[in-house]
Parts: sequence; C-alpha cells; structure tokens
Amino acid sequence: MSGSYDDSVGVEVSSDSFWEVGNYKRTVKRIDDGHRLCNDLMNCIHERARIEKVYAQQLTEWAKRWKQLVEKGPQYGTVERAWCAFMSEAEKVSELHLEVKGSLMNEDFEKIKNWQKEAFHKQMMGGFKETKEAEDGFRKAQKPWAKKLKEVEAAKKAYHAACKEEKLAISRETNSKADPALNPEQLKKLQDKVERSKQDVLKTKEKYEKSLKELDNATPQYMENMEQVFEQCQQFEEKRLRFFREVLLEVQKHLDLSNVASYKNIYRELEQNIKAADAVEDLRWFRTNQGPGMSMNWPQFEEWSADLNRTLSRREKKKASDGVTLTGINQTGDQVSQPNKHSSLSVQSNTVQSVQSSYNPFEDEEDTGSTVSEKEDNKIKNVSSYEKNQGYPTDWSDEESNNPFSSTDANGDTNPFDEDTSPAMEVRVRALYDYEGQEQDELSFKAGDELTKMENEDEQGWCKGRLDNGQVGLYPANYVEPIQ
Repeated sequence: MSGSYDDSVGVEVSSDSFWEVGNYKRTVKRIDDGHRLCNDLMNCIHERARIEKVYAQQLTEWAKRWKQLVEKGPQYGTVERAWCAFMSEAEKVSELHLEVKGSLMNEDFEKIKNWQKEAFHKQMMGGFKETKEAEDGFRKAQKPWAKKLKEVEAAKKAYHAACKEEKLAISRETNSKADPALNPEQLKKLQDKVERSKQDVLKTKEKYEKSLKELDNATPQYMENMEQVFEQCQQFEEKRLRFFREVLLEVQKHLDLSNVASYKNIYRELEQNIKAADAVEDLRWFRTNQGPGMSMNWPQFEEWSADLNRTLSRREKKKASDGVTLTGINQTGDQVSQPNKHSSLSVQSNTVQSVQSSYNPFEDEEDTGSTVSEKEDNKIKNVSSYEKNQGYPTDWSDEESNNPFSSTDANGDTNPFDEDTSPAMEVRVRALYDYEGQEQDELSFKAGDELTKMENEDEQGWCKGRLDNGQVGLYPANYVEPIQ
C-alpha cells in the first residue's frame, strides 16, 4: 500500500495554503529557480562587460580621430592643447573601462560560476540533488497526514451520501401516505427504508467524526515535520540570497569609478589643461609667427646677375620644378615657433627673381606652412572653375575683386600670381575603392560613388574633382574609373 501511495491523487485542494497536499512544490521549485537566477546574473554581468568594452573602443577611436583633426586643423597654441586634453581624457577613461570589463568577467562572473557549481549538484538522471532531497523530505513529512486526509474525505463523502438518501426516503414515505392506491405492505417497505437510512446516517457520521479526529491528532506532527524540511530549504535559499547581495556589492564597486583615485585625477588634469588656455598668449604667438611680427626682407637694390636674374622661357619654365623654396626669408631670434606647424615656405613662380620678391603674406596657413609637397603645389595650380572664370589679372591691385582677403581667396586656394589656364574637359568617374581624405583639400568618398573629374592626372598621380554636393578637391587618380 505504501509503495503505491501518491499524495496528489484523490485529494481535492481547497485552498492555496502551503499546508495543502502538494503545495510544497513551490518551495522545491525555488531551488531550481536559484540555479537559473545564477545563470541570469552571469548573463547580465557578461552583457554589461561587453558594453564597457564597446564603449572603451569607441572612446579610443573618437580620441584618435579628433586628435588628428585638431592637430591638422587651424587651431593653435594653448587652446589647441586644451582641446587635445579631451582626447587624452578619453584615452585614459577608455583604459579604466577596459579594467572594469576585466573585473566584471574575471572576478564577478567567475565567482558566480564557481559558487553555482559548488551549491548545485547535477544528477545523472537529470535535475539537482538538492531539489530531489527537498522533494523527498516534503513527501515523507506529508505522507501520513495526507493518507488520513483521504480517509476523512471518503468518510465525509459517505456521510453526505447517506444524508441525501435519508432525505429522499423520507420524501417518498410522505408522498405515499397521501396516495390511497398504495397498499399497506408497500408503505411498510418505505418506512423500513427510512429507518435504515437514518441508521446509515448515524454510522457514517460517527465514522466521519472519528476519521476527522484522527486527522486533527496527526496535524501537529505533520506541521512539525513540514516545518523542519521547509527550514532546510530556507537555509539553502538564505545562502544564495546573501551570496547575491555580496556579488552585487562587488559589481557596484567595480562600476563606480567615482571612488577610483586615477579617475578623479583624469578630470582634475583636464580642468587644469583647460584653465591653462590663454587667449592673450595665443594672439601674441600668432602675431609673431603669422602676423606683423614676422621678419621681412624688404626690397633692396641688387646688382645684376646673369645666373639669377635672367628670364626663363616658357619651355624652360615648364621643365623647371613646380615649387621653389624661398631662401631669402629669415626669422628673428625672438620669434616663437610652434611644434608641428609650419617651418619653411614654397610657392609656384615664373622666375627665380619673382620668387625672391613676391612672397604673398595672405596665403592660407596650410599653404604658408611646412615645405609644401608637389601635391600641395598642384593644389595651388588647381583652382576651381568658378575661381578661374573670375579673370584675375597677374598684377596685384587694391581692387575688391583682386583682394586676397576676399571670400574667394579665404581658403588660400587661389594664388594671384598664377598664370591663367584653360579648364580641362569635365568627365564623370566612379570610385573603385573607399578613400578618406587626409588633408583639408582632399575629397572623401565610398566605393561606387560618382563624381566629376575636373582636371587630368598630374605627375604625382593626383586629379582634381568635384563631388555631387559641390565640394572640390584632390583625389588619387587610380581610385576611380571613367563611367562608360
């Protein structure tokens, strides 16, 4: 009998109480939920670690990109250093977030994984040992009481059936008395049935009360045994809850960079770099290195020289180098030089004599900076079609149309000393590869983009073109192909 006992068969659950038969299963399920919650917490920490890694990578990429843009851009002096301090801050913060990622995965994640392995022991047939022990404990504690409960339910059912039968017998007897066609023998049978029904009611009631009393007597022991097993489950769950609290506090410490000394130093240093920016100092530097403070070899009387002052023919001029370095400009000893910014000067010229005396102080900073490469010399020649159609004369004048400070010359792309050249035939081309412009005068495009080639390839392999948005600049000739 005991071997085939099932505590959930034949018993109707009347409430949601823990004491009802089978309702201990929620407590048992909590053990399996604890294992699943360990997995959920590990997944949560793993995703956060991945976010920290991606954020660190994005900070590094952002800092690298903008550091190059600022260093190559027109900003100078102490404000440039203050600007670049933001990129240094990003690089340092990126390192800290990579450390956070490492702490989350190497410490917190692994700690949960190891605790889960020690707390939950898998069985060969599936499930966990702790779950089975709790299940068996509750079943054993509930089995005697559940058996008596089934007896009570059976006695209750029999009693209620007897009461129903008694009521039915009485009703039939009452109706037969009013029926004149019913003989005395039949009436006697109905009266005997009523009597037997009353006796059955008394017997079933007595049995029902007896089984209920036995159940009441077994209830205290039942409650004690169930409490004991439940307390064991509570202790197991308490370990998990305390462990989770401990891990979450460690995660909080790893994520909270406000308590990290190096993190505070980063922003303290950033603030100092920004406050060190001095507009007066920057203006003084620009005046000395790019403004009226620069030295100048003013025109002086020079003796005639057959080697230096002869006029080059047009054919000789084409064969000559496109750029001639000015050697006659010197700087005084009190001038302040800026690192990574311009140290010598070169422009295109028709004659050596004009090179020595026609230095244009109104050129853009990029064109008057470090010794200009042949590609940059080609940029000076390649004026946009719009600018070429302005018809600038070769002689400088004070008129508005020829003023180097006008909007058409503001970017330093037009040299008033260049010879007029006829524009080349424009051709539509398609990009073969992605190209990211490295200089301000270069175009950027993606493979498959279409643009207009405005001038043919020069000796250095560069072409001048125009994007569909109107931007004009240089690009490598071998990066495009003509559109058929």
